[in-house]
Amino acid sequence: MKLLVIDNMLSGLGDGAIFDYVRTFMGDGDEVVVRTSDGTTDVRAFLHDAEEFDLVVASGGDGTIASIAYLLADTGIPLLPFPAGTANLLSLNLEAPTEVHALVKMTRAFKTLDFDLGEIEFPGGRHQGFTLMAGAGYDAKIMEAAEQGKRLFGPMAYFTSAVANPTPQFAEFELTIDGSTMHSSGVGVLVINFSKVQFDISVVHENKPRDGKFDIVVLQTKDAFGLIPALFAAILDRSGDFPNRAGAFQVFRGSEVTVVSDPPLPIQHDGEAVGLQTPFRARLLPEAARYVVSDECIEMYA
Repeated sequence: MKLLVIDNMLSGLGDGAIFDYVRTFMGDGDEVVVRTSDGTTDVRAFLHDAEEFDLVVASGGDGTIASIAYLLADTGIPLLPFPAGTANLLSLNLEAPTEVHALVKMTRAFKTLDFDLGEIEFPGGRHQGFTLMAGAGYDAKIMEAAEQGKRLFGPMAYFTSAVANPTPQFAEFELTIDGSTMHSSGVGVLVINFSKVQFDISVVHENKPRDGKFDIVVLQTKDAFGLIPALFAAILDRSGDFPNRAGAFQVFRGSEVTVVSDPPLPIQHDGEAVGLQTPFRARLLPEAARYVVSDECIEMYA
């Protein structure tokens, strides 16, 4: 097999697990090309010959993997997300292993499945891809505040950030979903492709990243404490009880959404605070990303 490995050296703990993967993978006749970046080199420069490889291995956090998936969108080039970030939520949602030998075995099996991909357009017309979810408001504030602590605390940095921001900005929202405009209010808006977040909690009842639609969630409370009932409801989803989140969440579905808020709120996508504020537009790209996946993933989604 011929692999192109793209490694973001600044992701996660920087423990070099991707090189253990390469060493374990290599066998007779194999070729692995490793291209690394510390943020100075744009990953676009690494993908100019991606079609010459059997697959691309993206080593980094969810933001890094989303950037590479977006650059490979609709090419049919398989992508293996290598979980080298802080939360690694895409791997969680894909039911992928995290241990190196298991990832090598999955690579050799070379089973693929196509998934929806999100595209977000920021003020000024700049575009970026996202695999999991994008949003504005409270979630973006958490991502921004957690940035400094991710390397030290790992996933707990997000929890610490949430506790430190109990009274987020309340705003009025104008949502235009597939051409229809509606109004709501709350502390944030989430545009969801994959629905699982930290600690295996699902924001909405169903995880449908192959159905051509986003779940668009308005966090309707006036403060963070109002989200606690919805958090417990999400935890209970794992037991099959599926309690109602009404009162905290307002959920819509659509393939394209424009979010306007008063006042403007910070934006995030796939855990990356982008330093910009609303408005933004999100568009779904149906089954545009082809991932190398596990048998468990195929059983869950195919």
